[in-house]
Amino acid sequence: MGLGLGVVLGGVLVNTTGAYRSLFIIDGISFVIFFGIILGAIEETLNPEHVAPKLVKGWTMALRDRPLLIYAIVNVLFTTYLAQIQSAMPLYFSNFAPPGGAAIAPQLISVIFSWHVVLTAITQLPIARWLNRLRHVQALMLAAFTFGLGFGCVWLAGAIAWGHLIWAVLSLSILAIAAVAYTPIASAFVVSLAPDALRGVYLSVNSLCWAIGYLIGPAIGGWAMDQSDQIADSFWLVTAFSVIAIVLPLRYLDRSLQSSDRSSRPST
Repeated sequence: MGLGLGVVLGGVLVNTTGAYRSLFIIDGISFVIFFGIILGAIEETLNPEHVAPKLVKGWTMALRDRPLLIYAIVNVLFTTYLAQIQSAMPLYFSNFAPPGGAAIAPQLISVIFSWHVVLTAITQLPIARWLNRLRHVQALMLAAFTFGLGFGCVWLAGAIAWGHLIWAVLSLSILAIAAVAYTPIASAFVVSLAPDALRGVYLSVNSLCWAIGYLIGPAIGGWAMDQSDQIADSFWLVTAFSVIAIVLPLRYLDRSLQSSDRSSRPST
């Protein structure tokens, strides 16, 4: 919700006032408030004794965990997808879709992203419950295919001359489902991989994937949006097919984990 609301409220502010710099001022104030809440309202529970040796040992063990490292690479791609939704996609709808016609108005883009946020909020729990019947890796593969379908609809919004608004709404609806399918399962999967004493370290690796994804995602998407119509359109098609780079490692990881589980069971 926070990622989506940032796009929506930022778009409303810019469209109504044109004050781009105020976004950074508001962000700065929000982080100061966040810092104050952490400093004054949250108690430290960590035992400071022997923290450094345990921290180094924990990271050493995490970086030797092959399933975690495979998943980290996959997770960077997932977070890159989320970054594209918040950064490159509004630019694409504003500057390129539909082909040969007037671009989608910024106010209308804000409305479409508002729908994306609402759908994300109302489907989070139902989808999470439904995915609980699947193995974590299976759920992540399903999320990857859904991302691919959503990005394919983004490509259609700019590649064909009719129904661009329908394709835009459909793409963000599908991507909302993909995001809520990915986010809770990703954290749960990392926790399932982690030894009890190293959950913090393993979740830190998960957070680093988000940092890397949001570092490279806007850079790649921004570059594509600065190019010709053909490159900007093709970018979303390439992104849709890039889910293959997620699904294949996840299939290998799923088989590896199942084999490991079978070998660890006591014989009867």
